[in-house]
Amino acid sequence: MDCCICSNDMIYKFSSKILNNYNISYFYCENCGFLRTEAPYWLNESYKSVINLSDTGILSRNIYLSKITSLIIYFFFDKDANYLDFGGGYGIFTRIMRDIGLNFYWYDPYCNNILSKGFEYDNNKEIELITSFESFEHLVKPLETLENMLNISRNILFTTELLPKEIPEPNNWWYYGLEHGQHISFYSRKTLEYISKKYNLNFYTNGRNIHLFSEDKLDIKKFRQKFTIAEND
Repeated sequence: MDCCICSNDMIYKFSSKILNNYNISYFYCENCGFLRTEAPYWLNESYKSVINLSDTGILSRNIYLSKITSLIIYFFFDKDANYLDFGGGYGIFTRIMRDIGLNFYWYDPYCNNILSKGFEYDNNKEIELITSFESFEHLVKPLETLENMLNISRNILFTTELLPKEIPEPNNWWYYGLEHGQHISFYSRKTLEYISKKYNLNFYTNGRNIHLFSEDKLDIKKFRQKFTIAEND
């Protein structure tokens, strides 16, 4: 199996049961540190409900991320520019950010915009920064989706849990999402660094789950400080 990030050969890592039904294999790339499932034939079943039932923290997560994002925008970007939430779900995050006073727009081809109607993204808007939260682990073709984003903006703030250095067994890491089967792509820090170099971007991270690709060089100490402020708020 070829790695969809760096095209090197992937090795079989382990198998597990998802959706309490399908035994699937996971493959790992030693070159770029990317882990993924076999071809995900079960996704139609996984996405009968786009927002899976186990995502009970959807509101608190969006509130928390609105604090992080607003701080990053105010200190590193143009607060009067346009912003896009890519994979925006029901429009919760876009609604919060617009209520804060930032010009956010919504895009999601798989979900209904319930809370941010009238603020759907169109190609005529110049976008300063894209946010994309809890979406990268869902991507069947990560680089293809990333390139679509980069055609809109070369600044992307996103979340995905970093794959630990010691790859966890299937039942020892909640982020595999075995109960819903929607998580199929898993990125180590090495993977994200590889991607940033491939597209000539700067890479910043809190070392856990919040990351930024940017064409700009930022003050790393100030960047990390904004996470600390939001986490202690």
